[in-house]
Amino acid sequence: MPHTTNAYGQPIGLPLPDWTPRPRPERVTLDGRYCRLEPLDAPRHAAELHAAYVTAPDARAWTYMAAGPFEDEASYLSHAHKAAASTDPMHYTVIDRATGRAIGTLALLRIDPTHGVIEVGWVAFAPALQRTPASTEAQYLLMKYVFDALGYRRYEWKCDDLNAPSRAAAARLGFQYEGTFRQAIVYKGRNRDSAWFAMLDRDWPALAAAFDAWLEPGNFDEHGAQRRSLAAIRAERA
Repeated sequence: MPHTTNAYGQPIGLPLPDWTPRPRPERVTLDGRYCRLEPLDAPRHAAELHAAYVTAPDARAWTYMAAGPFEDEASYLSHAHKAAASTDPMHYTVIDRATGRAIGTLALLRIDPTHGVIEVGWVAFAPALQRTPASTEAQYLLMKYVFDALGYRRYEWKCDDLNAPSRAAAARLGFQYEGTFRQAIVYKGRNRDSAWFAMLDRDWPALAAAFDAWLEPGNFDEHGAQRRSLAAIRAERA
């Protein structure tokens, strides 16, 4: 860890003389090439989101979520109303630019303007969004907002330590694993050991350049398959 030394010869963290608390995220719209993030609006988005979610063959996508699965559209609408009213977590809807339809949500949470720390979570992507350029771009748009527009220092990703797909997604997106907090949470009547991942503002310029390169239309063939992976692009630029 970068550090300096005080008058007693003790190692201490580097000074941040110009640091000021960061703004809180707002209900803004973030535009990308493949998708658009809009503040979650239950009357406008809930029916489309529920319709997108129920195309999944089963409810396994909700296993590691604090909420869901939902019995019907009405129960999801009730959840969406509560989520839309929240400021922490602050939920955003992913809109597919090709169809104009809502196909997923994600949120900023544990918002700490004083220390410039914020977390992404509540990631609920329908099958139509999963493993698409839009799914990666949705994450990128929120990262870009946090680092470039709001000036936060640290962006976190946490998940159930047993959630292998979420751990793999964090690594693919460029988060670094920092450890597992044992017995961190009780949810859905069971224990959760939480795996912690993060990226820092000093990591962001290189990560952002890799995202930009990966999202270029030329990186996808006529079937939408990637030509180079995000990890490969980062390695080439290291």
